[in-house]
Amino acid sequence: MTEDAPTRDSENWSVDLPRLLEGQTSLLESFYVQSQAGRWRVPRERFAAALERSAKKALAPGPATPQKLQEYFSALHLEDLALATACADGGDAAWEHFFSTYRAYMRAAASAILRCKAGSAEACDLADSLFSELYGLAAGKGAERSLFRYFHGRSSLKTWLRAVLAQRHIDSIRAGRRFEELAGDETGNPRQSIRIGPKTLPVDPHRERYVASFTRALQTALERLEPREKESLRLYYAEGKTLAEIGRLLGEHESSVSRHLDRVRRDLRQAVEDILRHGLGAANGFAAQPGLSDAEITLCLEYSAGDRSIDLDKLLPRSKSQGPPAGKRIP
Repeated sequence: MTEDAPTRDSENWSVDLPRLLEGQTSLLESFYVQSQAGRWRVPRERFAAALERSAKKALAPGPATPQKLQEYFSALHLEDLALATACADGGDAAWEHFFSTYRAYMRAAASAILRCKAGSAEACDLADSLFSELYGLAAGKGAERSLFRYFHGRSSLKTWLRAVLAQRHIDSIRAGRRFEELAGDETGNPRQSIRIGPKTLPVDPHRERYVASFTRALQTALERLEPREKESLRLYYAEGKTLAEIGRLLGEHESSVSRHLDRVRRDLRQAVEDILRHGLGAANGFAAQPGLSDAEITLCLEYSAGDRSIDLDKLLPRSKSQGPPAGKRIP
């Protein structure tokens, strides 16, 4: 995944957001002025539509109030959202500004992701390939095909671009590995194929922050589970019990344990993604954690999948009578 692909359907909303926004003319005008969208000749109706799509994407389904919308819109990077909207619409002035403002930053971010010298051919290729795609899609096929349609203003445009660059590089490594696994020599031996690309993922300078965000979100999601759900996860992941053993301990058939674990895992993953998307307030010594874009959430999941600093013994404490954990991880 290389961008903020949508994950929530607007039909889940129980209120009519367009109608609610129609009653907030002065509020929308204020945000329009703050965004400087007029600088890029973005019509008020177009910017209002961008705000609406951002709200539908980020806010939890349920009743929306003018106060909730105002709080959400006030926290957005409005100028970045206006620029992205104008670029998605193919505005020449917006594209010229984006090129002059962000091209050097994208190359610097690419060099940090690739761990190579600034201005190297590799960094320039990674950055410019994304820039060319952003520009080519918007200019050639219109806003409905532009990657900027996945930018909702919840993070800064720089943060979003860096996350997309990092994910693009990870995707290229995965593609190379898949080709390597399929390729073989003339004898059909897949292990003697040509090696393509590095064997390890790039070190993102923001990796630790993403892993910490994931760990806190996972802990919060686990705390919200029902005791029996948490117990089944503890027995399977922290204690290393088999499905049959868990069934005997919980008084369930092995097949029922399997179905319940599958459901809990799906619900837990969705809960973690929702928490990362919406953010967390300051609590228990932790600073407030702002919401992340979908590209950043993908990086959180990618980086945390094999991170040994995530201690399941602490997240899912086992009983003192049980033996050491078997080392299984929550997928």
